[in-house]
Amino acid sequence: KSLNSMFLWYRTSALTMVYLSDVPPSSKPGALARSAWNTRGWTLPEFLAPKVIRFYQSDWTPYLNDRSSNHKQSVAIMQELEDATGIDAQTLVAFRPGMINACEKLQWASTRVTTVEEDIAYSLFGIFGVQLPIMYGEKKQKALGRLLQEIIAESGDITVLDWVGTSS
Repeated sequence: KSLNSMFLWYRTSALTMVYLSDVPPSSKPGALARSAWNTRGWTLPEFLAPKVIRFYQSDWTPYLNDRSSNHKQSVAIMQELEDATGIDAQTLVAFRPGMINACEKLQWASTRVTTVEEDIAYSLFGIFGVQLPIMYGEKKQKALGRLLQEIIAESGDITVLDWVGTSS
């Protein structure tokens, strides 16, 4: 039940704080893009869902010394995330879950990594606005298959099956 609620928790939070343990103090632009945090599957809902987010370097100082109350309002930080993720800055700032642009959303996750293989699918549930049973042990292919089946059932869009790319 917790995994199905994660997107909503981030969405309704007053503030999401992201601690970048591998980004040293006084880092230059680009360090966020190179951070291991930016490669994980669960970071998609972590940076898409919240309305207010702040990034912190390894010494807990604000990334790029940006002391604004919301880093989603930082053109420099959002541009860096856009360049690193392929997700346009406007979408990063004002993301809405749902079935629109399903292929693009699947592509966002395609190169991300998760510790538990099924999490690559489970991390997308909130992004698509779906709630499905969590069944660890089912393997990545079955979890993704259930997600694709739900996307097609809700949207009627079978083009999600046409996506080709490098998988995670």
